[in-house]
Amino acid sequence: MAKRVYEVWKGRNKFFLGGRLIFGPDAKSLLATLSLIIIPVIIFCVFVGRHLRHEFPSYNAGYAIIVAAIVFTIYVLMLLLLTSARDPGIVPRNSHPPEEEFTHETGERHTPILQLPRTKDVMYNGITVRVKYCDTCMLYRPPRCSHCSICNNCVERFDHHCPWVGQCIGLRNYRFFFLFVSSSTLLCIYIFSMSALYMKILMNDKEGTVWKAMQDSPASVVLMAYCFISLWFVGGLTGFHLYLIGSNQTTYENFRYRADSRYNIYSRGCINNFFEVFCTKIKPSANRFRDPFQELQRPPPGAARESAANDVGLEDRREKVEDDLDIGGDLLEISQRHNIEGIESDIRSRGNDED
Repeated sequence: MAKRVYEVWKGRNKFFLGGRLIFGPDAKSLLATLSLIIIPVIIFCVFVGRHLRHEFPSYNAGYAIIVAAIVFTIYVLMLLLLTSARDPGIVPRNSHPPEEEFTHETGERHTPILQLPRTKDVMYNGITVRVKYCDTCMLYRPPRCSHCSICNNCVERFDHHCPWVGQCIGLRNYRFFFLFVSSSTLLCIYIFSMSALYMKILMNDKEGTVWKAMQDSPASVVLMAYCFISLWFVGGLTGFHLYLIGSNQTTYENFRYRADSRYNIYSRGCINNFFEVFCTKIKPSANRFRDPFQELQRPPPGAARESAANDVGLEDRREKVEDDLDIGGDLLEISQRHNIEGIESDIRSRGNDED
């Protein structure tokens, strides 16, 4: 039975469900991310939300606090799955270098040499952009594309490789990544607020102090501390990516070209930049991981040229050998002539001695 594309994939990705889900090589880190989301919500529902059910005039309104936490958590987990389990925008690699890009130069002894330029200029929105050649994927990377050393793939609009989701963040999953981070921020705020509300209710009911309320509900204290620390990470990350979206930058571009102060040719204005990220149709995957793998049996590009170069080199070597043989034959004739002349001179000298 013929193998499928995902079974012979040259990247470091991990596939599940017959190639339907694609993760990065560090997919195990998802277990830690899931634990950091699910465990605090369970603690909140059991030790905080359960007591808040009876603190509202309407009995059903109290249940809404728990339901909202559960539904919001499911939404965050769905965004996490959409971010980490889909093709981020991998550019299919070539099996051979692009033949049309080879340049022909003449080396020593007029031997043709095939060379592949390391960069080339392409047009992007009417502006010339220089793109680089990727030796691993054997292609010229499209603008804003970069090779991820962790996944070993070229990714369109590469932002970064996120170890918390175990996947590259690129053209096809950046929208879900941002929604995941921003929704996690809102979830932290919700749990922090409800835990603080429960502490306030304990203080009012028992007319006690903050310390007394903390003793009555240590889970609320732990949740508030956990959410406060988490907000510094996911909240700061949300703010940073809001800035990147507004200026139409990627994390990779911001860190690499920040010191250059170069003009951003990709920005189309703040509103249009947000529209591009959230309202445009997501580009379909360029890879069909479940299709049967068909290996192309053809000579690599430039093979004919290399063969011609080899033929020319062989002809040069043949001419050189023939020249060497001709020179050797001439030297042999000269040597034989000298030997004959030497023998004749010896015979004459002996004849003169006898006379």
